[in-house]
Amino acid sequence: MQFDETKTYRNLARSFAGESQAGMRYQLVAKLATKQGYATLANAIKVLAKNETEHARRFFEELSKRGEKLDNIDLDAGYPFHSGDLGESLALAADDEHEEHSVIYPAFAKDAEDEGFKDIAALFRLVSQVEVRHEMIFRYLHEAFSKGVLFSNETPILYICSECGYMHTSTEAWDVCPLCKHSQGYVELHIPFQKEKI
Repeated sequence: MQFDETKTYRNLARSFAGESQAGMRYQLVAKLATKQGYATLANAIKVLAKNETEHARRFFEELSKRGEKLDNIDLDAGYPFHSGDLGESLALAADDEHEEHSVIYPAFAKDAEDEGFKDIAALFRLVSQVEVRHEMIFRYLHEAFSKGVLFSNETPILYICSECGYMHTSTEAWDVCPLCKHSQGYVELHIPFQKEKI
């Protein structure tokens, strides 16, 4: 069987399209955060958007290195096409990441394994592991943003201005940086490694 007749071929193409779209959706969410004055939230989302773009690049490379000419790949697949306000967008992104790591990529890894593409199966599993972390980050950001606690904590922590480096240990960040006068939206975010209770 030729590579372009396998499920793995189509799954790589679907993954490239899906990750490319996720990267763009997250850039749009970051733009919304910036418009609302949340510069460091926008930066955190941009990092995730960049991750998605890198995933797309890896899937594209796997498609390309098989030596087949790729002019057009017709895909019959659904892709997330939703938006909302900033809080809703963070929740939707978390849901999308959950779908990728719990349903889509495990199925694609199994197809690749069944068809003898162990290296591609491993790639799907590696990306899936990253998407687990992405879901955790988006869920944390959604909950903290929705509850208005992006810049506060139950116990004192170090808050740092992302613009001038001013530091202050407290349970809550300043409204306006006393040094450079940037708004609270420029305070570096504390994104926990594991989801903590907010």
